[in-house]
This record gives sequence, C-alpha cells and structure tokens, in this order.
Amino acid sequence: MSGYINTIADLEAQTYGMTGHTGINNQLLKAAGGLSGLHAGHDAASQSNPTTGINGNLYNQIYGQKVWSMLNRECNALSVISKRPYTSSGWRVLSDRPAGGSGNSLSIGVTGDTSLTNLGASTLRADLIGGVPENAGLNTANDGLGPIAPTYTTLFTSPKIVAHQFDFSELAMEMAAIDDGIGDIRAQLREDMGKHHAEVQNAMLVMPLENYDAGSAVATTAVANIDRNYTSLYKVITSTTELAAMETANLVGDADGTATSHIYGSNRDSGSFLDSQVSFGASYASSAARQLTLTVLNDMIRDLRVAGGSPKVILTGYDTMQTISDLLQAQERFMDRKEIVPTVNGVRGAKGMEVGFRVSTYYDIPLIPVAAMPSTGVNSSCISDMLFLDTDHLWLSVMKPTQYFEDGISNGNPFGVGTLGNKALYRTIAEVGCSYFKGQGKITNLL
Repeated sequence: MSGYINTIADLEAQTYGMTGHTGINNQLLKAAGGLSGLHAGHDAASQSNPTTGINGNLYNQIYGQKVWSMLNRECNALSVISKRPYTSSGWRVLSDRPAGGSGNSLSIGVTGDTSLTNLGASTLRADLIGGVPENAGLNTANDGLGPIAPTYTTLFTSPKIVAHQFDFSELAMEMAAIDDGIGDIRAQLREDMGKHHAEVQNAMLVMPLENYDAGSAVATTAVANIDRNYTSLYKVITSTTELAAMETANLVGDADGTATSHIYGSNRDSGSFLDSQVSFGASYASSAARQLTLTVLNDMIRDLRVAGGSPKVILTGYDTMQTISDLLQAQERFMDRKEIVPTVNGVRGAKGMEVGFRVSTYYDIPLIPVAAMPSTGVNSSCISDMLFLDTDHLWLSVMKPTQYFEDGISNGNPFGVGTLGNKALYRTIAEVGCSYFKGQGKITNLL
C-alpha cells in the first residue's frame, strides 16, 4: 500500500525519493560510503564539478518570476514641480518698472536733472517720484509731469518630446511564459521602461550647466542636441554673475553663449530680469569653496523673500541633507518634520487624512533629497547644490502627458512594425516654464 514501508525499495523511496531510476538501486550502500553518493549542490561551482559525484542534471535553480530592481530610480525633481497644461507657446512679462529700474526694490536717489527723461529713469530723484504742485502743468518738467511707461517683453517655449522605444519578439514572449521564465514579459518591460522614462526626465531637470557648454579643462565637449531635452532647472536658476564666474573657472566655455545664457528666446544681460538669486561665494576657484553654514542658508531665504519670492521646496542631495542635520543638531537644534503630498500642482502640505510622507523642513520649507543632484564647483570635495523653488512660478508645461503605445503581432498587426514581435513606446511632450526668475534660488560651491 502506498505510504507503507514493506521492502528495502520502499525505504529507499521514502528516504531518497529516487526509486525507479535506472542505475540507482543501492542508495543505502552509496550513502554509507560503499559507493559514490549522489548529491546536488546549490552553487554553480559545485554543480559544474563532476569529480564530487554531483549530477547537475538532477538539480535546477529556480529564480522566481519577480524581477527585483537593484537600482535607485527615484525622480523627486520631476515629482515636486507643478504640472500645468501647455496652453500657449509663450507669455508676456513686465521687465522694467515705469521708473525706478528693474531691481528687487524701487531705486531712489538724490541726484539727477529735472528733464522729462529723468522721470522714467532707472534711478529716480527723491523729489520726482510722483508729488506734483497744485494745478500742475501737463508735460511740464519743473512740475514733475511727463509720460512714462513700463517695459514689456516676451518669452516663449518650444515643447520637447521625450520618447523611449523598446521591442520584444514573439518567441521571447512565449518562452518567458514557460519553464523558468518571468511570465508576462510585456508587463515587466512596461514597468521597467516606464520607470526609466520618468528617471530620464528627472535627470533632464537637474542637468548641470557644465553639460550645456563644457570648458576646455573638462573632458567632454558641448553637446549639440542637448536642447532637445527639457530646459534644466540649472539653466533657469542662474545669473550673469554666476555664468561669468563659471567661465573664469573653466566650468563652462562661453558665459555669454547661446548654450548657457540664452533661455526662452532671450539672453541674460547684466542685472537682467532673467537673473535668479545665486550664492556661490567669492568665485568658483577651488580655494573659494566654502563651508555650508546656517548664515548661507538664511541669507538665501532672506534674499528670495526680499525679491518677492516664496520658496515652497528645497531640492538637494543626501550629503547636503546630512550636513544640514549635523549643523542643527550640533547646536542642539532639530529640523522639524512636515507631511507633504507631491501633486500635479507641486508639493503641498497634507491636511486631515490625506496620504503623504514626512520630510525634514527648514524654516517650514520642505527639504527633498534627490539622488541625481549634482554639485557645482572645481573643488572635488564639494557637496550637492541646493535649489530653492517657488513652484507658484515654476512648472512643467505639459502638452501631452506620458502615453504608452504598442503594436505588433500580439495585436494582430505584424506588418505595422515589420517584425514577428511587438514594438512599444513611451512618449511625453512638455517643457519647463518660469514666470518669475528672481523668486528662484540656488546655493552652490559648498563643502
């Protein structure tokens, strides 16, 4: 009867589970050392060594269907900025006041003549800013009246197409479903390629300026087609002063060139409305790299608020996060924690029972670590930069959100793709937009 041990054959079968195989009939003697035993090893080395009495044909390694990613493919920069529909190719901006310049505050002095041209000058006389005598004459310089007007300009963006294609044969799909395959190979590839599609877009957003126009001391040269990518946050958040310092340090080849200075159809000039708040120290020389201090952080937040900005999030690397934590805890201070929700409108605080995750904050501004965050500076010991984003005025303008396309033999159309298999594609059409550059900030050249 099945399950009972009546003979030595039954005992062998119960013990070794190998009865019935040709040439395997004295298993007890073999195990006792009278004959060579039959074993199966777990590592590849023992399976491939026939002198140990191991028969690899009787043992098969099973890997399982789940594919585990060994890579960090986070895309926080892409997650935290707001997403808006691409409704127009450009926008009009006010670049200069009617009088008093284009700085962060109205420029008023005590010098200047009383000509009508001075009424709209970049620096106003303290007594010619709008106070007029009774019954003042129109277009009368002595009465402080004359026509003035603000300066307007236009900026435009071109949508950028980001696409990644992949394919798989009919045979690969069938083989993956049998034996020790992963099952549905299409589902696995869709997942992995979708993550790659997002990861690459994140890399575009934090692309360093050095990659746009490398200096002669850098091994790489200018990349001709880099403008096909999204405009990097590093190109949005810069200034003429920083670009000149980078050229002096040979980080970029041409500070006034199209690759670095040109953005949204306009060039940055000295004191330009396109300039952001940038803190890089005295220069980008190796010796000018400075320690990250609370003063550096606080000065940036103050400068942004004076400029009319309101930073909603700080992007930086894990090394800089650790430095900030060490700074605060060494002085018996502690970073606060806040629960945030990344949405299509950027980072928002969670209310009530909304789902979010807790992050560190500094002055109530969330600190979001980005693994791909670069460091700007000649000194090899520099830590990751810090980007201060006012996401009310910085967004990803989306013309067509990410879509997945697939066609081929599984869809009954091998002629459409020209192969006995399937072709697939992820595609996104979007571009980075900014409506207030002075409200964005950046801290670089940190140790």
